[in-house]
Amino acid sequence: MSAFHELVLPGLAGQELPLAPLKSQVTLVVNVASECGLTPQYAGLQALHERYQDRGFGVLGIPCNQFAAQEPGGDADILKFCDENYGITFPISSKLEVNGSQRHPLYRLLAGEGADFPGDISWNFEKFLVGKDGRVLARFSPRTAPDDPALIQAIESALA
Repeated sequence: MSAFHELVLPGLAGQELPLAPLKSQVTLVVNVASECGLTPQYAGLQALHERYQDRGFGVLGIPCNQFAAQEPGGDADILKFCDENYGITFPISSKLEVNGSQRHPLYRLLAGEGADFPGDISWNFEKFLVGKDGRVLARFSPRTAPDDPALIQAIESALA
């Protein structure tokens, strides 16, 4: 099993969120926030999740409060926000640190030293496309919309 699939994240409802079940799918990992100018991307992420889930694709949301404190709420607040505003059905973890000395192991794997696409996360809604084998296939800027042709092409290629 890959290092990605061996990880277990804290879930929003207090449960564990193991990544092992994702080993048969392509996953788009996105650090999310409720009070960001890019927050409307949630709608596009949900649409992507619905469009491709039957083909072995899913989105994984990672709330983070490291960018201008734009994810200030607790787990219950985040869960309520995602449900009421966007009807999110993809898994979402508890808040994680994506940069700095407390960077979660997930983000050390995605963007840390030795990663295929290293470097600090620049802002909310940065995206990593992870293949079925747990390898990071691509990294997309926060401004890359979920319906961007380059992102769609990368997903389609990974699913082929």
